[in-house]
Amino acid sequence: MTTSLVEIFSDSLVIIPTYNEIENIESIIRVTLLQAPHFDILIVDDNSPDGTADKVRELQKEFPDRLFLTVRQEKSGLGTAYIHGFLWGLQSEKRYAYLFEMDADFSHNPADLIRLYRACKDEHADMAIGSRYIKGVNVVNWPLRRILLSYGASFYVKLITGMKIQDPTAGFICYRREVLEHIDFDKIKFVGYAFQIEMKYKAYVKKFSLREISIVFTDRLRGKSKMNLSIIREAVFGVISMKIRHLLGN
Repeated sequence: MTTSLVEIFSDSLVIIPTYNEIENIESIIRVTLLQAPHFDILIVDDNSPDGTADKVRELQKEFPDRLFLTVRQEKSGLGTAYIHGFLWGLQSEKRYAYLFEMDADFSHNPADLIRLYRACKDEHADMAIGSRYIKGVNVVNWPLRRILLSYGASFYVKLITGMKIQDPTAGFICYRREVLEHIDFDKIKFVGYAFQIEMKYKAYVKKFSLREISIVFTDRLRGKSKMNLSIIREAVFGVISMKIRHLLGN
């Protein structure tokens, strides 16, 4: 397919935040770009000292019209990385109709991108969520403690917010651009797992349709996990404050 045709059909932007992902970055880019001609990639790198951004620049020579890079000065949190990517995508001359969140470590299978895409484009969902929990517990290489913590957090979030989402902390998502255009990013408070909850809740209270698509989540095989106690604490205590702010009209 010629570059001009790729440009015409590039209606989707896959946003991948990175920090020290040199072990995964080339593979995730190549596999993602193989999925369909209408997926472009934006890497949001937090100035990784391991050379992640340099590898992306090298690959941009091979994929000049489909692979993009923006480098932030420091590690500033997952939520702000995605917001940075959303703003970049919404302001792009390509006028992307669909914007995705996806991890760099293959915990999200790039082959599932097309399923999320079709849920929005063909089945008219406003937000398609790659869910671990709508058909049992679909996770691989997780210890029991982490499964219980994640599943319990999901139940807690549903209880507090009233959302019927089985996997509210999920981070594999397709948004119609209209959803993002109606969210005031300046009012997003959270940067870790709670960011994922907050984005879904913002869409939910604005009456957008949220649809879950069953996926299998595989824990990373290479590189170091970014999970830490402060991220979990933010998710647990942040949900209540988020609900209170909504009730107060903030």
